[in-house]
Amino acid sequence: MELTVVVATQCICARCASHQKTCCQTSEIYATKGDVRRIEQHTGRTGFTRLQKPENPSYADQDDDPIWATHVLRPDGTRRVLLRRDNGDCLFLGNAGCVLPLDTRPLVCRMYPFTYNDQGIDGVDPDRCPTGLLQEGENLLDAMGMNIDDARRWHSQLYREIRDEAMLEGQGDAHRPDVRP
Repeated sequence: MELTVVVATQCICARCASHQKTCCQTSEIYATKGDVRRIEQHTGRTGFTRLQKPENPSYADQDDDPIWATHVLRPDGTRRVLLRRDNGDCLFLGNAGCVLPLDTRPLVCRMYPFTYNDQGIDGVDPDRCPTGLLQEGENLLDAMGMNIDDARRWHSQLYREIRDEAMLEGQGDAHRPDVRP
C-alpha cells in the first residue's frame, strides 16, 4: 500500500524514470550560446558542450523549420549539444532529475514535450512522454508543471537566441530574405 502512495505522488518524470530511460538519458540536447552562458554563470563550469552531428539522421530533416535548418545546423551538419556521460545520461542529470534550476536549463529542455518550429508551438507530442503512467484525470502538462504561456515565452527566447547567434557569426543575413545585402 505504501509503495502505491509513493508512486501516485511522484512527478511524471520520476514515474517515467522508474519504467524506462528518460529524455534526459536518450536525447542530444541542443544548447544556444545563451544557454551556455546561463549554465556557466550558475555552475562556474565550462567545457560542457561539443559540436556533434545528430545520431539520428532524420534530425537533419528540418523542412518545416528553415531557421533551425540554417542557423542551428552548421554547414558541416553539426550543432552544439550538451555532453553526455558514457551511459547516455545528460551531464546535468542527477539522482533526483536535472541539477540545474528551471531558469538555467537549456530552452529546449524547458519546452519539452512541446513540438514547435520557427512559426510557433504546434502542441504536445504524446509520444514523447509515457502518458500511460499518468494518474486517472491527470493531463501531461499539469503532471509536468508546465503551461503554454511559459512555453510561448521560452519559444520566443529560443528563436531570438538562435537568430542573434547567427547574426553574430555572420551566417544570418544570407539566409534571411527580409534582410537586404
